[in-house]
Amino acid sequence: MPSPATQDAVDTPAIEFRGVVKQFGDNTVLDGLDFTVAKGDRVTLIGPSGSGKTTILRLLMTLEESDGGLIFVDGEPYTHEMRGDKRVARSEKQRGLVRRRVGMVFQQFNLFPNMTVLENIIEAPIHVLGWPKAKAVDKAEHLLELVGLSDKRDARPTQLSGGQQQRVAIARACAMEPDIMLLDEVTSALDPELVADVLGVLRNIAETTDITMLIVTHEMQFAREVSNRVLMFDGGKIIEEADPETIFTSPENERTQEFLRAVL
Repeated sequence: MPSPATQDAVDTPAIEFRGVVKQFGDNTVLDGLDFTVAKGDRVTLIGPSGSGKTTILRLLMTLEESDGGLIFVDGEPYTHEMRGDKRVARSEKQRGLVRRRVGMVFQQFNLFPNMTVLENIIEAPIHVLGWPKAKAVDKAEHLLELVGLSDKRDARPTQLSGGQQQRVAIARACAMEPDIMLLDEVTSALDPELVADVLGVLRNIAETTDITMLIVTHEMQFAREVSNRVLMFDGGKIIEEADPETIFTSPENERTQEFLRAVL
């Protein structure tokens, strides 16, 4: 039987939003959002454009600042904390230490065009994590094998197809050994024939690691295969959540039914 401390660590969510508010001018995108993602979960966010899905990922990457509420990563306050009854910003150093646990793969590949594939992957482990170059190279070569691009280590991003660039971006995110991986419409910029390769790589990572994934995608089949939980968003709120089989075959909410009829 695990000790109380061990059990607490297991029970602590990987991600927790408590009453999170995000506004853009007069538009409230997230309105007191509460949700959690357990460690090792693969959670997919679905819903219409503008419903707040990508904003959640951007808050977790500190690309946006919340206007209210608290975000926790592995039980630790992320960008803000409560001191007495006041919500105060955490320091950049404190944020940075938590931020290292979170990796993201974007819609656009965001590779450095002046660097080789290998150099793109080893850059952050060396300069952010302080790894020796040999360790970073070993890790990068393993990841390039994982994503099927060992023969492209010395190529420049401009010499790769979009699907290959996205697979490099996935390898680069994995190189930081994050506890949490955020995936933001990672196939939306790809030609249809390239989508299967990228989704296959992500499916393999989901099946062979215990990394926590938070996914925004319009690839419903991918969501169905990889997720163990799906959240339907509308108007900055979760209006339905269930396991993939339930939500894709017998959703209860009328708005979910309407959305799925439009995208399936």
